[in-house]
Amino acid sequence: MADAVNIYTDGACRGNPGPGGWGVLLEYRGVEKELFGGVREPTTNNRMELLAAIKGLEALKRNSTVRLHTDSTYVQKGVTEWLETWKRKNWMTASRTPVKNKDLWMRLDAAMHGHKIQWKWVRGHAGHSGNERADLLANRGIDTIGLHGSNTGLA
Repeated sequence: MADAVNIYTDGACRGNPGPGGWGVLLEYRGVEKELFGGVREPTTNNRMELLAAIKGLEALKRNSTVRLHTDSTYVQKGVTEWLETWKRKNWMTASRTPVKNKDLWMRLDAAMHGHKIQWKWVRGHAGHSGNERADLLANRGIDTIGLHGSNTGLA
């Protein structure tokens, strides 16, 4: 995966639920692109973490080899351990309850199509530069909703 796109993602909420934001840093061959956005309506940290991964993958213009870095075990394990079973069981969990955030899991599943993705978990707030930048972008997403309502800005 030497020529992979690195995607660093993070989600944030002020209150859980509360207003939320997502941030993405894309890196490829020395070029960087920052994406961020926020939602005013009460949301959860997990939804913002999922939305960050979705937005990062949706930003790719062609099928790519990707290293997606997330500090969310919910997203990382959801994709690598639970997603296929949820789909096979008609979006029900092992305890036979509906999968939470099904709408975003379905969107993430679609966004992954055509890409070769390595999902990498990183410890949040531990000095990992890509994750720290994604966190700043997610918080910028929250900060901008007070000015513009819902926001899906590009930095």
